[in-house]
Amino acid sequence: MDYVTPKDKAIEWGLTQRRVEVLCDKGRIPGAYRLGRVWAIPQNAEKPIDGRTIMAKETKR
Repeated sequence: MDYVTPKDKAIEWGLTQRRVEVLCDKGRIPGAYRLGRVWAIPQNAEKPIDGRTIMAKETKR
């Protein structure tokens, strides 16, 4: 399995690198793990649903 950095996923998902790191830290990206100070994210990981939106809250029910 290939892994990428939060910077790569941030560009792909249209988020900031910091936001991707926070998602990793909160366990919202399955398969992501920390290598020292850097996160390793599976290349095929999907962008988590933003739980702050109305649509996301409706899909959780």
